[in-house]
Amino acid sequence: MRIIIAFVFLLISTVSFSQDKKTIKFVPTFESFKAYRIPEWFRDAKFGIWAHWGPQAVPRQGDWYAKKMYMEGSADYKYHLAHFGHPSVFGYKDIVNLWKAEKWDPDQLMALYKKAGAKYFVSMGTHHDNFFLWNSAIHKWNAVQMGPKKDVVGLWQKAALKQGLRFGVSEHLAASYNWFQTSHKADTSGPMKGVPYDGANPQYQDLYHTPAAADDKGWLSKNKEWQAEWLASIKELIDGYHPDLLYSDSGFPFDSVGRQMVAHFYNENMKFNNNRMDAVYNCKQASQGMWVQDLERGIMDSISPFPWQTDTSIGDWFYRTGQKYSSSEEIIQMLIDIVSKNGNLLLNIVQTPEGDIEQDMIQTLDEIGRWIAINGEGIYGTRPWIKYGEGPSTTEKQAKGAFGGLKDVRKYQSADIRFTVKNGILYTFLLAKPTEDIQIKSLGIAAKDARKIHSIQLLGSDEKIKWHQNDDALVIEKPTSIPMETVLCFKVKFSK
Repeated sequence: MRIIIAFVFLLISTVSFSQDKKTIKFVPTFESFKAYRIPEWFRDAKFGIWAHWGPQAVPRQGDWYAKKMYMEGSADYKYHLAHFGHPSVFGYKDIVNLWKAEKWDPDQLMALYKKAGAKYFVSMGTHHDNFFLWNSAIHKWNAVQMGPKKDVVGLWQKAALKQGLRFGVSEHLAASYNWFQTSHKADTSGPMKGVPYDGANPQYQDLYHTPAAADDKGWLSKNKEWQAEWLASIKELIDGYHPDLLYSDSGFPFDSVGRQMVAHFYNENMKFNNNRMDAVYNCKQASQGMWVQDLERGIMDSISPFPWQTDTSIGDWFYRTGQKYSSSEEIIQMLIDIVSKNGNLLLNIVQTPEGDIEQDMIQTLDEIGRWIAINGEGIYGTRPWIKYGEGPSTTEKQAKGAFGGLKDVRKYQSADIRFTVKNGILYTFLLAKPTEDIQIKSLGIAAKDARKIHSIQLLGSDEKIKWHQNDDALVIEKPTSIPMETVLCFKVKFSK
């Protein structure tokens, strides 16, 4: 037995690593994943845009409609009853074919996203509703055979590549199996009491899944058959589109089954790219550098040793009538804070069911793009400095982690400063417009790791900046002309 174990270990080691050829063949073990290195394209990109879009946009009621419409008494259940009928008759399967995406122009939107400064784009692959947005042979519930009858993933990818953006896909399927179990229930009171919803009909269980075991109630199912089905589905997505980035809406999924998927993704990416590793896998679990940790609507409170990503939305995750969107200033402040801590921002731009975006979002994207055009050199390709920032927002207690730190918009002050660095140049961002002279304590002569400053430039301005370096702080006189009514960036060069 020991000989067999030793032989297996030797075999794994051999296929995992071939250092003399500078190649890596990943196997489904965390030990193998330690050889992974996060690609420089992702570390340099900093800002991506996401299309979290699909049939659940149709009712215009926001996120999780496919689940909540089967939750008796919920707002979505009541809305569905009033507008579509009882879910035992008119269910989510019928919502799917109301999604036509008739105003969707992926080329036009992608041009807007590139102009706004995005360096990568992520398409929804499938949400928890088990509806695939790619051309799938696994089941008929996909966007090519139903709804818009278009290969949504493929058309997004074509548009992204045309604009020179990296392309990714998100999969939310792993949670679908238990998430969608509400469709198997029935009303507990009223005239339709006891009448099963349409998810209980065996005819539609290729969409709604079969009933889960009584003890299977976690975010990720324990059902091995479902796990195998998930693996086959995500492999089909990987092999059909060769994305640069793959996002899972969960922690690392399904133990060994998830490891098989990630090993396959990494290996296929290297094979597709002539032995160059461009793959980025996002999931909601600390990575130790074996993938990229994602924080949904959350943030780090300090510099992470490993690159990470915040995913959030400019509004609700799916279209909701009358929803409030984040402003360009809020998004820019969020981006800078994230980048200063070694992170990336993936921002969902909410699309209507028809596929276009609203005018106020177009304006916000334009404002972000105009700011990026001036200040982007302090964002793209940068790395964290010796500290991420200073000011009141760094000393207050900060929420962190998933769903922490982004729920409420921070009211930054001009004393709130963030730093990035590139090629020895320090980029110093003021998160609010200054009302008086600017003091940066981290750049005082007596500060730890202090260096003598050679020059300071305000990006977007030709004005000669007046400054002096005291023991306790660098003092920059308030510029007479401010290039933009939002975050400013000073480019600081040190003496050699």
